Amino acid sequence: MVFFYQISIFSYFLAVKIASLLNPKAKLFIKGRKNVFDNIKKIDSNEIIYWFHCASLGELEQGKPIIEKLKENDSSIKILITFFSPSGYEYGKNYEKADYVYYLPIDTPSNAIKFIELVHPTKAFFVKYEFWYNYLFQLNSNNIPTYLISGVFRKNQLFFKWYGTVHRRMLSYFTFFFVQNLNSKELLNKEGYTNVSITGDTRLDRVYENSLNHEKPPLIKKFTENKTTIILGSSWSQEEEIIAEFIQSSKKDFKYIIAPHNVDGNHISAIEKLLGNSFIKYSDATYENISNHNVLIIDNIGILANTYQFTDIAFIGGGFKGSLHNILEPASFGNVILFGPKHEKFHEAEELINIKGAYEINYVDDLIAITNHLLLENNLKKSQEINTAYIKNGRGASDKILQELNL
Repeated sequence: MVFFYQISIFSYFLAVKIASLLNPKAKLFIKGRKNVFDNIKKIDSNEIIYWFHCASLGELEQGKPIIEKLKENDSSIKILITFFSPSGYEYGKNYEKADYVYYLPIDTPSNAIKFIELVHPTKAFFVKYEFWYNYLFQLNSNNIPTYLISGVFRKNQLFFKWYGTVHRRMLSYFTFFFVQNLNSKELLNKEGYTNVSITGDTRLDRVYENSLNHEKPPLIKKFTENKTTIILGSSWSQEEEIIAEFIQSSKKDFKYIIAPHNVDGNHISAIEKLLGNSFIKYSDATYENISNHNVLIIDNIGILANTYQFTDIAFIGGGFKGSLHNILEPASFGNVILFGPKHEKFHEAEELINIKGAYEINYVDDLIAITNHLLLENNLKKSQEINTAYIKNGRGASDKILQELNL
């Protein structure tokens, strides 16, 4: 079974290499790993290295509360962060609390042996997802404590299938599992693992802290002007089509902000065509002209997180693809959350729906019905208060993990 796992890794790498001829993201994936071991050799293996592996930028945000508390408690610790994806690496390479940031070399036996020999981490932390057999095997073989933080398990994952032998073996290489919910703990317990603790989601610590210490973009504040504002955050075409139809059919005195996941020129042009002429782009906005429009298109990156403080309802992208973007960030600022129907992998989405802090959107008619509901009997304020309480009451995962580790 390990042989077939390795074949799948090589096949994936080959496919990305071919795709890199045309796809910019795939090209970064290949280019970033080309001389990665030359950089890794610069690490002093005599240092106290804590290795954090993150699939992408979302997992880095989950790791940050732990990293920053570790650094605060012991300044001699050196933090190594590896990423699987280019988007994670490009975002994380400038993270000031990281001492070393690299792409993770492809998971082959020789790469894993070489990596562990060069780095020889004191401890290893895998954040939420990303299970790489050869790296986990080498960590275990070298008696290096290895932890999963903010883990989430579901019964349809390979670990719990009859043919998931290799993945089940990976679980045996972890020293301890820090999971987000009871379901994850019970699934691991059924497989015989008792080295599990429910500590919650470290993202709640992160977004709560950010909600208290945020910048205030003056143009966004001027645009909203204390009017009810719907933001489309990290959107894809499905959400954009729905909001465009809603804007054109609704007579409500709302403001709208569209912050797409992809801000390249072609995608921004596609959004413009959907909207007609009733918008202004952030790159064209000034303090004098921004109030003349009721739709603002964010055509750059870096300000979305600080925009949520001025909005009331956040329609978050990815819910039609099964890859829902961050809903905790807008919830921390008291936004009511909306998203598409494919959210079953995200337990926080299910929880917010159950407490009426979030709603599922399938069609524009759903958006119309939900906004009408929210404007009745103070429902908007009630849902907003539910979400801020959910974030505030869910804090503490980082401290629980560090207490368990005696760090």
